[in-house]
Amino acid sequence: MAATQRLELRQAQSLVMTPQLQQAIKLLQLSNLELCAFVEQEIDQNPLLERDSGDGADEPASPGDSDQGEDWDTGGEEPDTWDEVQVEGAVLAEEGPLDTSYENVYEPEAGGPLENLSSGQGNSAAAGGDSDGFSIDQRVGEDITLRQHLVDQLLLETQDPGERIIGLHLIDSLDEAGYIPAELDFLADQLDCTLEQVDQVLVRLQKFDPSGLFARSLRECLALQLADLNRLDPAMEALLDHLHLVAKGDRPALRKVCGVDEEDLTDMIRELRRLDPKPGQSFEARPAEPIVPDIFMRATASGAWRVELNSDTLPKVLFDNHYYEEVLAQTRTKSERSYLNEQYQTANWLVKALHQRATTILKVASEIVRQQEGFFRKGIHALKPLTLRDIAEVIEMHESTVSRVTSNKYMMTPRGIYELKYFFSAALAGANGEAHSAESIRHRIKGLIDNEPPDKILSDDSIVAILRGDGVEIARRTVAKYREAMKISSSVQRRRAKAGLV
Repeated sequence: MAATQRLELRQAQSLVMTPQLQQAIKLLQLSNLELCAFVEQEIDQNPLLERDSGDGADEPASPGDSDQGEDWDTGGEEPDTWDEVQVEGAVLAEEGPLDTSYENVYEPEAGGPLENLSSGQGNSAAAGGDSDGFSIDQRVGEDITLRQHLVDQLLLETQDPGERIIGLHLIDSLDEAGYIPAELDFLADQLDCTLEQVDQVLVRLQKFDPSGLFARSLRECLALQLADLNRLDPAMEALLDHLHLVAKGDRPALRKVCGVDEEDLTDMIRELRRLDPKPGQSFEARPAEPIVPDIFMRATASGAWRVELNSDTLPKVLFDNHYYEEVLAQTRTKSERSYLNEQYQTANWLVKALHQRATTILKVASEIVRQQEGFFRKGIHALKPLTLRDIAEVIEMHESTVSRVTSNKYMMTPRGIYELKYFFSAALAGANGEAHSAESIRHRIKGLIDNEPPDKILSDDSIVAILRGDGVEIARRTVAKYREAMKISSSVQRRRAKAGLV
């Protein structure tokens, strides 16, 4: 068959992701603070966009304004008193204009005002300060950093420029815990010096304060601290060489390798526990960065749950239509009109994309509140199993959209600030056909272990029996997996620890 050339027409359908659609999808994943940075960049590039000064009447009201609902009650009641709140059968009320309030309200079918609502944690997190009007940032001192502390000691320890350079590189190689990489060949090659020179400087740095820094392993870190206390004798060195036996609690083997009796071994282990395995973290107490919530959830006097966006962190951008018409009337060339039309389309898209993003986030957050209202009333043990599909089906969106909305978004609730993804949990089957949240089961396992008496340590099988007695079908290996994920030791290790054997 001879090869020939010919023209063919075919009709087909395909999904094309335009650049603007791709950008709109990315906006869903950004937090409010990240979105502000993106909008600022767009304003700098587009002359048709301008910042909203907030002087107009259409400015979105802040979550704390009096016309947005009742203020938080900071009476300090315990969350357990929330079972008085009756919000079963709550329905989503008619939404107000999203360009003015960005909020949803859940009204109960019956029930009086919510009393004793408290949110000491959430209220302080939102206000960012305390009762006397000073913010947390103003109360954080300018503490010296670990690096500066070590550099000051290095300048006093040696006057040799070469040793100072090696020392500075070693200081910069420290991780947050105060350790350095085990292999220092790369540093010697980088500085074109011998490994012996690096080791000599390292030995001097290991004597700096606080002790235990510049170690290459946990054993070396503990040995440096013991040497500083003049307690690094042969028996203690043998104990450091067998830290795995300490973790297992194998005291007979430890007595044998250390050559000490039971009383001396107890004193050695007690002294070992006083040491700091992460000396770098203990020195530099960095202030925790506060989480800025993207969404506020609170109760109103009528017994409703109100969900609203944090307008203080939302970017406020306006399209300058007067400036656009003025410039359009003065355009003369095709390139000028093309540029102006491009900026017009971009500005118009940005305003619509911001509005759509706000609407989508509000829908997802509102449905989460609806689905997990038991958690807000009774606590973590009432957390329902929830998946992205459950939310997506109700709000009629794709699961990927819900996943993007819940990324890097935090909601301040009367029980504290939570990431939206926290409310999604796998389901475990119950004996009566009712599903249980995996997160609530983990919470119950931790509660059982925390409250176990020293003379009756619960094994994994015992926990399984207790949970099954409460209608939760769970396997022993699942209990062990949850326990290990929460960094809870086994029943054998807990029994030894509570008996004072380790």
